[in-house]
Amino acid sequence: MEKLPKIAFPIIIGAIVLIVLLTKSAVTIGSGQAGVLFKTFGEGVVIDEPALGEGFHIVAPWNKVFIYEVRQQEMLEKMNVLSSNGLDIKLEASIWFQPNFVDLGKLHQEKSEMYVERVLLPAIRSAARSVVGRYTPEQLYSSKRDAIQQEIFEETKKIVEPQYIQLNEVLVRDVTLPSTIKDAIERKLKQEQESLEYEFRLVTASKEAEKVIIEAEGKAESNRILSASLTDKILQDKGIDATMKLAESPNSKVIVIGSGDSGLPIILGNQ
Repeated sequence: MEKLPKIAFPIIIGAIVLIVLLTKSAVTIGSGQAGVLFKTFGEGVVIDEPALGEGFHIVAPWNKVFIYEVRQQEMLEKMNVLSSNGLDIKLEASIWFQPNFVDLGKLHQEKSEMYVERVLLPAIRSAARSVVGRYTPEQLYSSKRDAIQQEIFEETKKIVEPQYIQLNEVLVRDVTLPSTIKDAIERKLKQEQESLEYEFRLVTASKEAEKVIIEAEGKAESNRILSASLTDKILQDKGIDATMKLAESPNSKVIVIGSGDSGLPIILGNQ
């Protein structure tokens, strides 16, 4: 067996070292992710350069890359808060968020990968307590849910945006009141609905009565006008017209001229 040349050993050792260095230096960042570079022998976290995007990267083996999810994420949070009159309310909300890609280095430097626990959660809880505390249980249960949702979103956004977190939406999924309060509110709402229905029926009946009165008054006025316009002369002319039509009828009859009331003819027989 032939011995390897002396120069082969350094080459093999060099190749092994190179492979190790490449393995340590190669960083693959997946879809929807970004990397923050930390320079061990430099300035530390790189904040004045864009974060590393998706794909394959080569970095110095003594440096580190911290990978963040930069797509929109959802967090479901259940909270106990107090209404304006001190009642315990259970609130369930979905929070849609993502780290600000442009300031990812600053986020890592100041908040670390635990930014959700350190910033976002305290902010959403504080905003929810503040907003819900302005409303009564009746408002929370019925008409004000959309307003509450928007106010929680706006207050949370004011807190987290300066801290490099992009808040996209806050959705209030459920508001749970104490069962006794919920039952009382439902009874009250039912009574209000029944009262509104009764008032509607009264208004409808009143309008129908007004309609009947107007129609009756119209008919009475029409009859009054007609009676006032029917003079003796008009009645006599109409009687003569009717007599002429009957006289032209083929049926046998006897007509006595000028012997009826007001001088109208009398027609005898219609055989």
